[in-house]
Amino acid sequence: MKGDNEHRSIRRQRGRWAARAIFFCLSVVAAGFINLQIFSSDLYTLRSSENRLRTITVPAPRGTIYDRHGRAIADNVPGYDVSMLPGPRDSISAGLDRLAERLELSPERRAALLSRNRDRPGDALVVRENANFEQVAFIEERRPRFRRVVVDQRPHRRYPAGPAIAHMIGYVGEISQEELERPEYAGYESGQSVGKAGLEEQYEHRLAGRDGIRYAEVNALGTVVRDLGVGPAQAPVPGDDLQLGIDLDLQVYADSVFPEGMRGGVVALDPVTGEVLLLYSHPTFDPNAFIGGIRLDLWNSLREHPDEPLLNRVSMASYPPGSTWKLVMSTIGMKTADVAIDTYQTDTCDGGLRYHTRYFRCWLSRGHGRLNLSEAIKHSCNVWFYQAGQRIGLDPLLAEVGEFGFGRTTGIDLPSERPGLFPDSRQWYDDRLGRGRWTEAVVWNLSIGQGENAQTLLAMAQFYAALATGRAPVRPHLVRDEMLAQQRADWTLDLPEVQRNQLVDALARVVNEPGGTAYGSRLARWTLAGKTGTAQNPHGEPHSWFVGFAPAYDPRIVIAAIVEHGHPDGAPSLAVPLAAGIVDRHLEALGLPPEETPGVRPTEAFRVQAGG
Repeated sequence: MKGDNEHRSIRRQRGRWAARAIFFCLSVVAAGFINLQIFSSDLYTLRSSENRLRTITVPAPRGTIYDRHGRAIADNVPGYDVSMLPGPRDSISAGLDRLAERLELSPERRAALLSRNRDRPGDALVVRENANFEQVAFIEERRPRFRRVVVDQRPHRRYPAGPAIAHMIGYVGEISQEELERPEYAGYESGQSVGKAGLEEQYEHRLAGRDGIRYAEVNALGTVVRDLGVGPAQAPVPGDDLQLGIDLDLQVYADSVFPEGMRGGVVALDPVTGEVLLLYSHPTFDPNAFIGGIRLDLWNSLREHPDEPLLNRVSMASYPPGSTWKLVMSTIGMKTADVAIDTYQTDTCDGGLRYHTRYFRCWLSRGHGRLNLSEAIKHSCNVWFYQAGQRIGLDPLLAEVGEFGFGRTTGIDLPSERPGLFPDSRQWYDDRLGRGRWTEAVVWNLSIGQGENAQTLLAMAQFYAALATGRAPVRPHLVRDEMLAQQRADWTLDLPEVQRNQLVDALARVVNEPGGTAYGSRLARWTLAGKTGTAQNPHGEPHSWFVGFAPAYDPRIVIAAIVEHGHPDGAPSLAVPLAAGIVDRHLEALGLPPEETPGVRPTEAFRVQAGG
């Protein structure tokens, strides 16, 4: 009897322990269920969505860039991008192999894509931007073979005027690894398009906008099941539009008339507002070729071409200014050496002038005879200006040139502007040539825009803008902006108005009086004032310069033009008719009434001093 009771007690005890164990297990399961359904539901829903959904970047349309009349210089058109969703590396590699021939992926491009996938395996991979219809159709017709491939319709950049605006507008391209590491590109991602030159680079953060996000639903194999669109995610925000002071018609005209096969550039400014009306460099390139990725062979040909078509010759190249520099010398002479408009030099021009053992030539071998300053500007006499340099002196000349902004950038709203060259002290010569290995004769070469003197088109245009208006020049700017229009250079000519007007008269004589070096390019309806220049260089024929403004006595445009090797001996200067034609076209487009009698209208002060 006792034994039966003990067995029943043991069974009851075991039953209680079993019940407790079952209760404990059920409690754990219930707690886990409650945690899963209530407390952790958001987390697991997110993880489920991450396994089911793939995010795809939706690029924002870049802002449109307009010219002064509201015509599009850079806008956007629909295009197709081909991307691959994240996945195993061997799947990505196999997918690229299948796409390579049809999408024209070079081995270098394929290697770069695999490297990007290795660095950021969780991101969608943009394989090809701006794919054509045939390439898209090839993928869609074979959709089972391209399970991870997504084709998106995205905005792509377009430059309607193409090569005519290339150096001014720049182009867009895929962001590089080096750029991704720079602080100004914080927040950008691999595969994004960014401005690479010109205004596209300068105003990248205003033009770019903010990219959006959309989702694509995939199955367990990574195959796209359906596109969920932008709605649940984030819509892109378009970039800001820009309006320029550029006249698109003038750009296209400059491209059409620039001497074929020659190198050079031309820039035109509004002397009152500082707006850039025209900025053209030649040879040029088509910025549309960069959209969606430029072909490697084309890129190499542009980089390696001896004419350097990627170089902006307006803001990034400097040249000996030649005789266009003589107005700088005239201004400094009036300020520091008691030079007047009717000043005659000691030695007449008989074709040259000797300095100790060296003979410095004038461009006219028979000589100009006895000239005053106004006549020396009109005829561009070197001998007169050799003596002006000697009269001013080397040290004052070096000091005064820096006061006009030479040797610095103008501050135009373009990336990579380079300053010109001009020595700032005697020490400059000692450091480069060696103490005792140079003489005071350097001032003679500097005085006619040669020697250690090289300036950009922008710097020369800015100086002539100050001469045209008598005020501190407004910093050149491409974008129409009130703040930019108020930014003036920190210098003026500091000349009495009478003397400034006398120099304007002399420049008008250059173009509008017989014997002036630009007389053959005078305008029929307006008075063009300006200075020609023939700049010697060691690499061939002289460069051809022209810098001027019009109308001379109410300036609406300042222009600076250069044609490299554009003034061979015995041949006409190529820069002068180029510049004159552009000025005439601009004034006509403005609707400016023609002058009753175009030509020199000397001031009373000029007539008294010059005996005119």
